[in-house]
Amino acid sequence: AAYEDEAKSRGIDIHALLEEKARKIPPGGSGLLALDWWNGNRSILVDHGLTGVLIGATLGTKPEEIYRALLEATAFGTRKIIDTFADKGIAIGEIIASGGLPDRNKLLMQIYSDVTGREMKVGLSSQAGALGAAMHGAVAAGRARGGYDNIKDAAKAMAGLRDEVYRPNPAAHAVYDELFAEYEKLHDYFGRYQNPVMRRLREIKARDKG
Repeated sequence: AAYEDEAKSRGIDIHALLEEKARKIPPGGSGLLALDWWNGNRSILVDHGLTGVLIGATLGTKPEEIYRALLEATAFGTRKIIDTFADKGIAIGEIIASGGLPDRNKLLMQIYSDVTGREMKVGLSSQAGALGAAMHGAVAAGRARGGYDNIKDAAKAMAGLRDEVYRPNPAAHAVYDELFAEYEKLHDYFGRYQNPVMRRLREIKARDKG
């Protein structure tokens, strides 16, 4: 309630307040590590039954520390996807962020860059899905009707990148390398059922409901 009251008094939403406070925490400074599987893990593990984890919390843990750990968890998950592509021989040349998050949470974009060790470029449109549909519509119309003959021509004319680029901070990346090593251990321990506790909790919950 105190955070909500502060946000209201300053005329900002709670997410903006948490981002502001979380920005002051250095990588590793929260003492927390999370698995953000609130809706299962849809990439790599493809298991909707997996659930979230937060480790390292104490009585002194602050909301902004949890908030930052959850942002970092999504970045670790993204790095895991990138590494898996690379392990399978599929090189990732560049990363372009699209949608509303680059506008709403710049801290998240910097964390992604620091965790992955890669530049994060930002698309011009914040409505990438709608723009993609429009480009395909233009291709369906064809050049003779004012559109384009292929998706490459449509993308070249209709899409683009902002000047805004997020570049990794070497010191932050070094800390995130350490944290990512621990993340991978948690990822496999819980996600590959070295400890099937998540499955057992679901079974107990279902049994008790019955």
